[in-house]
Amino acid sequence: MANSKQSPRAGGVYAALATPQRPDSTEADAAALLDYLDTVVRTGVDGLVLFGSTGEFVHFDVAERMRVVTLAIRRSRVPVLVNVSHSTLAGAIDLAEQAIEAGAAGVLGMPPYFYRYTDVQLLEFYRQLVRTVGGKTRIYLYNLPQFTNPLSAGLATHLLESGDFAGIKDSSGDWQFYHTLRQVRERAPFILMCGNEAIYLDCRAGGADGIVSGVAAAIPELMVAMDRAIRANKQEMARQLNGRLQEFVHWADKFPATIAIKQAAVSRGWKLNRFPFRFDDDTQADLAAFHHWLSDWIPAVLAECGSTTAVTA
Repeated sequence: MANSKQSPRAGGVYAALATPQRPDSTEADAAALLDYLDTVVRTGVDGLVLFGSTGEFVHFDVAERMRVVTLAIRRSRVPVLVNVSHSTLAGAIDLAEQAIEAGAAGVLGMPPYFYRYTDVQLLEFYRQLVRTVGGKTRIYLYNLPQFTNPLSAGLATHLLESGDFAGIKDSSGDWQFYHTLRQVRERAPFILMCGNEAIYLDCRAGGADGIVSGVAAAIPELMVAMDRAIRANKQEMARQLNGRLQEFVHWADKFPATIAIKQAAVSRGWKLNRFPFRFDDDTQADLAAFHHWLSDWIPAVLAECGSTTAVTA
C-alpha cells in the first residue's frame, strides 16, 4: 500500500460497501466486489469502508473478511477503513492486525456485540485494544447502538479525550449524543463522521467532517453531490439533494437493514442480490414496489447529481 493511501484522515464521503456473496454460501464473491469497488470509486467518493454493518460483517468469519480486505485494499485508489468489530477482544485484535498488514488507512471498532457489558467493562475492552494495536494505525470508535452495546456519552467522552482514538463514526441518529461529541471536540480535536443519513445534512452543516454512508454503497453520486454542495455553501442545492436522500431513507426504513441499499445496487446491475433468507410474500411484494419506484427515482436523481457536480466541483 502506498503511503498516499495511509496518510489522509477520514473526511468527506466514505462509501460503506455492501459485500457480494456467492450463491448458497458464506463466502464473499471477491471478483464481484472488486468490480463493484471500482464503480463506486469512479463516482468521486473520498474513501471506502469494508465489512461495516452495510457490509454485513457478521455473516463472514475472520479469515474470509481478511481475504477480501487484502484484495480490496490492493485494488482501491482511495483510502480504505476496515471494520474490525468482533464479539471478542482476540477477534478484534486479529482483524486489526491483519488490516494494518494489508495497508488499511485505519480501523473501526464498535463495542463487542450480542452480550451486554457495562461502561466500565467496555472501557477495559478499548484499553486492551489500544494497548495492542494503538500507534500502528488510526483507530476510530464505531457507535451503532441499534445492533450492539451503545457507546454512552460518558464513555465516548472519556475515550476521545484520551487521545488514543482518531475519531468516531456515530450511527446513532441521536442529536443529544451528537451535540455532546461536538462539545468534546472543542477541547479534544478528533474526526467526527456521521453514520446516519437521516440527519447528515444538519450534522455536516454543524461541523461533522463527513459521513460513512451505506446509501453511498448504492447511490454514491447522491452522497458525493450533496457533500460537494455543502462544502461549497450551496445551501439550496444541498437541501434539494437531501430531500432526495430522505425519500430513499423513507423506503429503506420499511425493510431490514441493508436490504434497500443492496436492492438499489441490484437495480443498477451490481451483483448484490443475496438475502440472508427468503422473505415472506408481503415483504417480497414491498420489494417489488420498491424496485418499481427505483426505476424512475434513480435516473432522476442521477440527472440532478450530474448537473450539481458540474456546478460545485
